[in-house]
Amino acid sequence: KFEMGRPAALCKMGSKRVRPVRCRGGNMKYRALRIDAGNFAWGSENCTKKVRILDVVYNATSNELVRTKTLTKNSIVQIDAQPYKQWYLKKYGVDLGKKGKSAQKKDDKKAEEEQEKKSRHVIFKLKARE
Repeated sequence: KFEMGRPAALCKMGSKRVRPVRCRGGNMKYRALRIDAGNFAWGSENCTKKVRILDVVYNATSNELVRTKTLTKNSIVQIDAQPYKQWYLKKYGVDLGKKGKSAQKKDDKKAEEEQEKKSRHVIFKLKARE
């Protein structure tokens, strides 16, 4: 009886809906039926943030799972990058997402106007991280 299986949850994108499921020994598992956010890691920077899931892009199992936006293990999803951009700006002092030298020149003018005061220690720390 302990090997009894259950039907797949087929978790979809949407507002959070989680149901408890009783397991062997009276323990509880939590089955996600809908979810809108998750914990994702930026491996090369060793940074993990809870971010919104925007879309299911690819699933090796079936294109139907992509069409219906079903979240499964090994699904490729598109996420909101804003928390990572904010973290990168805070750590390295570089604003990600700006392209080319023209944007950098405009950025420099704005930076001079809205110069954020930084201590000497912080300035040297940011230079060391570059």
